[in-house]
Amino acid sequence: MKPELRSNDLSIGLRLFLATIALLVTLPLSAQGLTGTENGEWRYLGGDIGHTRSSPLDQINRSNFEELEQVWGWRSDNFGPNVDYFSRSTPIYVDGMLYTVATPKRQVIAMDPATGEILWTFREPDTIRHQRSPRQAYGKGVAYAEVNGRGVVYITTPGFFLWALDAKTGRPLENWGGEPVPLEGFGDTGAVDLIPRLVGDWGPWQDYVVAGGEYDPDYGIPRELGMVTASAPPIVVNGVVVVLVGHQPSYGQTRIENVPGDIMGFDAETGEFLWKFHSIPRPGEVGHESWHNDAWRFSGDISTWAPASADPDLGLVYMVTNASTVQAYSGHRPGNNLFGGSLLALDVLTGERRWHFQIHRSDQWNYDLPTPPMLMDLTVEGQRIPAVIQNTKQGLIFAFNRETGEPIWPIEDRPVIQTEVPGNYTAATQPYPTWPEPVDGIATDGITDEYIIDYTPELKEQAQVILNGFRLGGLYVPSLPNTYDGEYINNIGCIGGGNVIPHPPVADPSTGMMYNSHRRNCFAPGFMRPTNGEDRDNPNYPVPGEGGATPNSTPTTGITVAAWLPGGGGGLPTIDGLPVFKRMNNQLTAIQMNTGEKTWSLPVGETPDYIKNHPLLEGIDVPNSGGAGWSIQMVMGDILVQTRALSEGMAQMEPDAPLTLNARDKMTGEVLGSVPLPAPGQYGMMTYMHRGSQYIVVQTGSSRTDDPGGLVAYRLPQ
Repeated sequence: MKPELRSNDLSIGLRLFLATIALLVTLPLSAQGLTGTENGEWRYLGGDIGHTRSSPLDQINRSNFEELEQVWGWRSDNFGPNVDYFSRSTPIYVDGMLYTVATPKRQVIAMDPATGEILWTFREPDTIRHQRSPRQAYGKGVAYAEVNGRGVVYITTPGFFLWALDAKTGRPLENWGGEPVPLEGFGDTGAVDLIPRLVGDWGPWQDYVVAGGEYDPDYGIPRELGMVTASAPPIVVNGVVVVLVGHQPSYGQTRIENVPGDIMGFDAETGEFLWKFHSIPRPGEVGHESWHNDAWRFSGDISTWAPASADPDLGLVYMVTNASTVQAYSGHRPGNNLFGGSLLALDVLTGERRWHFQIHRSDQWNYDLPTPPMLMDLTVEGQRIPAVIQNTKQGLIFAFNRETGEPIWPIEDRPVIQTEVPGNYTAATQPYPTWPEPVDGIATDGITDEYIIDYTPELKEQAQVILNGFRLGGLYVPSLPNTYDGEYINNIGCIGGGNVIPHPPVADPSTGMMYNSHRRNCFAPGFMRPTNGEDRDNPNYPVPGEGGATPNSTPTTGITVAAWLPGGGGGLPTIDGLPVFKRMNNQLTAIQMNTGEKTWSLPVGETPDYIKNHPLLEGIDVPNSGGAGWSIQMVMGDILVQTRALSEGMAQMEPDAPLTLNARDKMTGEVLGSVPLPAPGQYGMMTYMHRGSQYIVVQTGSSRTDDPGGLVAYRLPQ
């Protein structure tokens, strides 16, 4: 579809004019790539605004990588308890300073890039709504913009406030945000309470107010209406701060009501509210017909967990969404449920939808889209295409023209197995990209003969006997009711990607290469049980009371509890601990996105001992399935910089895994050189040029090394 621009008032018209002038000024730069890594900087969580995690810096390269020295380390627990071993805040480097966040308070830290010395910190005053936040420890960083020649750091907090801070001092910005937040410690400026803007036009909130309810800015949204938070940082594009929304994870809910995750835009200079996009379409809006039985009135979520990316020249911001309430069951929200599970392109000046694509419909599998849309220009069959690439947990790769939303290669709808849970809903079909192929073919094929364990004839026969009792599917196999009494033991589904939150894909805009970390997994889902209206959510969230917050003695989380929820059982049988399919624990695959062809695919690490030394495999040369954990990486000059992420449990599975930071050949995956790491990597890394020296900063953390999470920096000898 053709993009539309509509101006409703003078301020929007002026913004469009200024954006057009900016486009003309920045065209030469755009031809070289999206902004963010010029002059040795790393201005966004993903390096450039297209989130490729790539930098052209090459002072550190294949010839000198092994000369790297650790020059400083930084521990996040110096600022309070850190309960999240998967630290997800990749720092940014702008104008000679590093910025990141730490601890469940999401405290903003400014650091000296050469030494790791703390220059300033900012911590939001305490509120009850921070204590209630379902996502305290998952802050992914900060945003930055220059406003009237002044650097400004923007942060959305677990309590769902938006702050604007002076980048040099950390002080809240003067004359920013409009009406002051009426809470102790907030001051008169620098913050916006996001909740009133989020719920102001929402029917259940309006009903609450009409019934006599009052807004408590300390407590936030009344528990019976829902809860809201933020996980990803905002993104600043063409003078607009775009705020993303998080909720309690849908797989942990029993309530069917919650607040919609509407996306909002604010003026970067003043904090003025500009626009809001309804993530659950209202009557008359595109997609409203995909919500049957008036579920749009009460069903919420549609979170934007992952960070956003943007194309300033096109004036578009790109983001991906989660499912609606109760992710394991959708009988209360029948229909395809736009804009859940979707890639969205919004006009950054107006908030209007330019285009969208729903990557999965009526999600019941926790298939939320956890990694940001990735932007780079491709040359496909001789045609230059501004592309946006979306990777999924399932291991699928969707590629679109980011200006028009047209798929670069065909995407086809395929029928999927339908639910047998009474009252539930299943979409009849789901979209599958025809090209590129999934990172692992098991995602679309399921356990075919190619993937069944066959290291000995006996193992293959035993696996076939086990699998004969199951119904084999691919990605979209539904859970069965606990009353099921049919011909199958259970359904079996498979995915080839894994949870790409802690190991996001990266790309090289100069070559069109994309690098994707993944693992293979097959599962027989647990059975669903009727709830009979019983609420199983955590009741111990504080509520206002005399003398402060007190535990909530009422376990209800909303008005209505879902009819069915996971009830245990399930599980895929093994052969004395060996899976019935060929494992691939940790794989790194390179795809040439100009053609969609896989260039190379290699295991990362070594097959764990409990597999290699299994009695049933004695004397068998088992192919390397990779080690525990995930691979994390970054493109830098002529190399792919890569290490392994090992959480607490994974580190125990492979206690002797070498902890190294590696330089790999981008075109073959060959390891060219390595240096030791003091702890496993986590989530990501970044690079920058500071005072003539290039640095690499790696996020680390694992209880295996008594490292609670932090940063370690490398550079060449001086």
